[in-house]
Amino acid sequence: MSARARIVGWMLAVVGLALSVSIFATWTFLLDRLDDRVSGELKNEADKLRKWAPTSGARDVESLLIDYLAINAPDRWETFFSIVEGQPHRATAVPPLVPLDTDEALVARMATATENVSGEVETAVGTVKYAVIPVRVTGDPRPAHFVVAIFYDKQREEIVDAVRVLGLSALAAMALAGGAGWFVAGRVLAPVRLVSQTAEQISDSSDLTRRLDVPGDDDVAALAATFNHMLDRLERAFLVQRHFLDDAGHELRTPITVIRGHLELMSDDPADRAETLALVTDELDRMNRIVDDLLTLAKAEQPGFLSVEEAELADLTVSVVAKARALGERTWRVDEVAEARVPADRQRLTQALMQLVANAVRHTQDGDLIAVGSAVRDGRVELWVRDSGPGVAPADRERIFGRFMRGVGRTGAHDGAGLGLAIVRSIAEAHGGRVHVTEAPGGGACFVISIPLWEVR
Repeated sequence: MSARARIVGWMLAVVGLALSVSIFATWTFLLDRLDDRVSGELKNEADKLRKWAPTSGARDVESLLIDYLAINAPDRWETFFSIVEGQPHRATAVPPLVPLDTDEALVARMATATENVSGEVETAVGTVKYAVIPVRVTGDPRPAHFVVAIFYDKQREEIVDAVRVLGLSALAAMALAGGAGWFVAGRVLAPVRLVSQTAEQISDSSDLTRRLDVPGDDDVAALAATFNHMLDRLERAFLVQRHFLDDAGHELRTPITVIRGHLELMSDDPADRAETLALVTDELDRMNRIVDDLLTLAKAEQPGFLSVEEAELADLTVSVVAKARALGERTWRVDEVAEARVPADRQRLTQALMQLVANAVRHTQDGDLIAVGSAVRDGRVELWVRDSGPGVAPADRERIFGRFMRGVGRTGAHDGAGLGLAIVRSIAEAHGGRVHVTEAPGGGACFVISIPLWEVR
């Protein structure tokens, strides 16, 4: 069963239950009111006769009952008759639905009443409720009774008809509610169906560029937004995977080709074998570095790449310079240190700065200056590495941060796999920042990592 059918089904079940309870309560209330009204009418007729009798001037019970029947007409579904000396006497001019005074056993039982009594009897037209009122006239010793009878089931049928109309109206209302609910549920669930259709189309075509356009700010719109965010993450993940495979295939093909070629040409000469093994080992080391760098770039696009903690910028800056001294005979310097603590991944920032330092070493010579610094400026943390090397041409300052983009060193040869600066950019972007290169004061290049300062202590 679809969600639309379940929604409408539950809605109709709740509405049906509410209407059933309402109809039952109405039915019970009307029956109670009918019982009260019938009891009130029987009592009222007895009171009317009791009040009228003293003013009638009748000398015997027959005259009194005849006169009273003449002036007191019964309401609808009522009938009056009198009993004198145990025998039916007179009845109302309007014929009753069923003549009760012809029932000898009932008349005999009524004639025995010595005080006001009430009861009911079953007839061909249903239950009849009655009241028997004894009548006495001074000077006339004959026993007499006045009987008021109400056809209870006939009045009850009016309530049954009213409740039947109410029930039919409730069914019509439920039908209209079901139709309206089906339409509304379809409109509300349309974006959900769109999500299902889009997911199915994506599964069939692997097209992750499709997005849902659901206006509004309700739960369904929130679901569509969440689905779009999921597609964004999937698209990025597939894009990273595709780039990783393309980059790995492109970059690893060359060393594999070199290794295969030299192995195929390797002779039995010990010197040739030693030279070939040295070359193969060097190429395998380079492949290992490439794979490590590619894995780092792939992880940079995934959650959990950063392990954020409070990093002390001054200690970070000084420790990077201390570690970098082993990379070459350069003039090492600390430009500036920021006395601040910032939430960041200390190890990743150290990795980025060491990549920049290694890049500066490759593009400088012994004795050249390499300086590292940190500062807090305009609500941002800046970490930089500058050198006195040849610098970076303005046309290349953006290009060199791409994958497998190599710069030209002092010797004019390309060095490295061209992934170091791409890793630096990934680390900066993972911190919500950026990296750029400018010309250093006095010549050379200055690589600056700038990240937002979320909190300083």
